[in-house]
Amino acid sequence: MPEIKNLKKVAQRIKKAIKNQERIILYGDADLDGVSSVIILKETIKNLGGKIAAIYFPDREKEGYGINQSALEFLKSKAPALFLALDCGIGNFKEIELARKLGFEVIVIDHHKVLKKLPQASIIINPHQKGDKYPFKDFATAGLIFRLAELLLKKKLKDPLRRNFLELVALATIADMMPQVGENLEFLEEGLASLQNTYRPGLKVFWQINSIAKNNIRQFAQKIISACHAGGSKNHLNEGYLLLTSASIEEARLSARNLLEKAYLRHLKIREVTEEIEERLLAKAKEPIVFEGKKSWEILVLGPVASRICHDYKKPVFLYSQRKKESQGAVRAPSEIDGVKAMMHCSKFLEAFGGHPQAAGFRIKNENLEKFKKCLIEYFK
Repeated sequence: MPEIKNLKKVAQRIKKAIKNQERIILYGDADLDGVSSVIILKETIKNLGGKIAAIYFPDREKEGYGINQSALEFLKSKAPALFLALDCGIGNFKEIELARKLGFEVIVIDHHKVLKKLPQASIIINPHQKGDKYPFKDFATAGLIFRLAELLLKKKLKDPLRRNFLELVALATIADMMPQVGENLEFLEEGLASLQNTYRPGLKVFWQINSIAKNNIRQFAQKIISACHAGGSKNHLNEGYLLLTSASIEEARLSARNLLEKAYLRHLKIREVTEEIEERLLAKAKEPIVFEGKKSWEILVLGPVASRICHDYKKPVFLYSQRKKESQGAVRAPSEIDGVKAMMHCSKFLEAFGGHPQAAGFRIKNENLEKFKKCLIEYFK
């Protein structure tokens, strides 16, 4: 059976870095898939006697998605280093070029749609790249990292650790709404079954919180996901990451309660922004897309709001949070429409974009917002 393209190559490169005591940086996307990927790879490297020089998650509100310039500025004192971009990077052409100039060797492990070209990374793992003959394509990044951990640890991946990793893979697969088929289904069955007896304090603590119903494992998992997604950035680390790597139940309890409170407030904001957009849409019923933005909308709520609007109106949805010079956006598209393809068609107006056909994001200069909207309307007509 064919292997996932470059999986062996990356495993060998990581082993070499551990052996030579090279600095290793893990840079993950700020959602649960990125967080889980970082945790699994960090614990795998640690198991092999390696050290991590830095872990970095971009602040969604300030830095948006993927690798960004201010993150590289912050990390440049760690160069030279092996820089692993997890659950991001496939569309970061300029940023990876800059990272290389700063002295980083960049490896990208990402499951998002490959754009017209590949970034100039030293090695790329992405099931959608040309020449990847592995039959299963719908992994979350955490699933790819789990396959990498199996290759790196081999016999060291004892059953308790394997199950522990699969709990995170299962949560990431649900959180990223990956198809629950093939290898993902195996990850889910094993990971969710193990979740009931988890020894990770950041997950165990949810079984001890009375307000969470425990009779349905899927709904229980969803509670953990919404708590992790409600967190922001703390000293370039992610609050979901801090919860899931808590050393004790006491530490995890404080963290979980705080994040559940944030998740509730986020839920209220999502409802508020959804209602505001629905009011605006009354006068725009004939437009083939939903294209709306506002300065006060938080980036963290755009994805869930776009999902609701897309579900109810059966149209591609482009929402953005407007900053001084640029806007960050979230895209959701009905199942028969590819939102990334649409953005590729209008990419001359965008600074960066990427994601999955049904769920993606973009960054744009404010002066191009109207041009981008016009281009999308033409495309969908």
